[in-house]
Amino acid sequence: MTDFPVRRPDVRLLCHPGHAVRIHAAEEVDVPRDPLRLADLHASLSDPVLDAMTFLNEVTTRFPDAISFAPGRPYEGLFDAAEIAESLAAYTAHLERAGRTPAQVRTALFQYGRTNGEIHELIAETVANDEGIGVPAGSVVVTVGAQEGMLLVLRALLAGPDDVLLVSSPCYVGITGAARLLDVEMVPVPEGAAGPDPETVAAVAREVRAGGRRPRALYVVPDFANPSGACMPVAARRRLLEVAAESDLLVVEDNPYGFFTRDDVVRPTLKSLDADRRVVYLGSFAKTCFPGARVGYVLADQEVVGPDGDRTLLADQLGKVKSMTTVNTSSLSQAVIGGLLVRSGCRLRAANAGTVRFYRRNLELLLAELDAAFPAGRRDELGLHWNAPDGGFFVLVSVPFVADGTALERSARDFGVLWTPMAPFYLDGGGRHQLRLSCSYVEPDRLAEGVRRLAAFVDAEVPVAVSAG
Repeated sequence: MTDFPVRRPDVRLLCHPGHAVRIHAAEEVDVPRDPLRLADLHASLSDPVLDAMTFLNEVTTRFPDAISFAPGRPYEGLFDAAEIAESLAAYTAHLERAGRTPAQVRTALFQYGRTNGEIHELIAETVANDEGIGVPAGSVVVTVGAQEGMLLVLRALLAGPDDVLLVSSPCYVGITGAARLLDVEMVPVPEGAAGPDPETVAAVAREVRAGGRRPRALYVVPDFANPSGACMPVAARRRLLEVAAESDLLVVEDNPYGFFTRDDVVRPTLKSLDADRRVVYLGSFAKTCFPGARVGYVLADQEVVGPDGDRTLLADQLGKVKSMTTVNTSSLSQAVIGGLLVRSGCRLRAANAGTVRFYRRNLELLLAELDAAFPAGRRDELGLHWNAPDGGFFVLVSVPFVADGTALERSARDFGVLWTPMAPFYLDGGGRHQLRLSCSYVEPDRLAEGVRRLAAFVDAEVPVAVSAG
């Protein structure tokens, strides 16, 4: 018997078979009471980027009646709960047709499953049909959303302290947050109306290399980027791949919004144009199928040569990282997504035709309502302007006042409308006079009222901005 005096009632704890520990209330030991200091935790936890989404969610919760142009999440009216059971049944039937026994089907649905995923063959077939991307099924890593894919790719590719990730600026906070969690250095590439300019990418890469560091990879969203809505022309995509080869850069392509065009133009992904396996492709089923399933994927068909000359795929190396993080992606979630792919004949572009029409109408309605609320003359008087993306969810609005968290709080409290401040999307201190509007989550019949409220908020803010100037 071993005695440990602490401030607890007398209690017996079993430590090992046949050994007991008695805790006495009679004696005391000092118990540390000082709180943990944020300064002693990882530096990323003090980064405003990691607070940005938390703050936005908190404001949304406190003002539930506000019309929200803030989240980039899909519209819930597009989902039908009955489809979950139908998709599970379709996937089960798919496994049975493939020769799986009832016991094997049970294992596939209930057990942990293969680290790199169970539906990799269906995904490979789908990206071939929808995007013209030809990769072997073994190059597919099924992830817990695209966000896990970012973590896996960054952890594998950014190997040393001199490795640098180039990111278009403004940039999705998911990738910048992941980089900061992993202590990956980032360098911004200024983004124009048509996305990052390939020649600017080349210049930034040269500058990084001249400074003694290695520009390892570029993160880019070629189609209707979050947050800017920018879309790269096809010629610029081809030139970017040439620049990547010349600069010895890998390209991390993220493509959540490629289906959602206003003009019916199917733009080639960088990966479909990738002749020498320089592009690592991030995909997700959140916008096209079922966000709650949290299923994404990475296409990583690059060869990796080991010290003994053995050759594997980058996907195999990503699997090693995944085995030490999430272990595997939910088998049940994969089954639901797998069933949706089976039911669509592995052709999600066609299956999403109705969804594409919905988001197209909402984006066109948002742009029309902005035009109506702020006619050209009034727009110029206020110093207000916005872009008109060819697709996606987001419109970027430039305003004459500081569009920060304090302004957002006033907007929500006094005018009942939410939007997203842009400053967290910039690495280089920009975005203070910009806000992002998302059309994806707003009911169409509330969108016009939302813009009316936004216009009232802007009108109230402009005298403050003029006075401050």
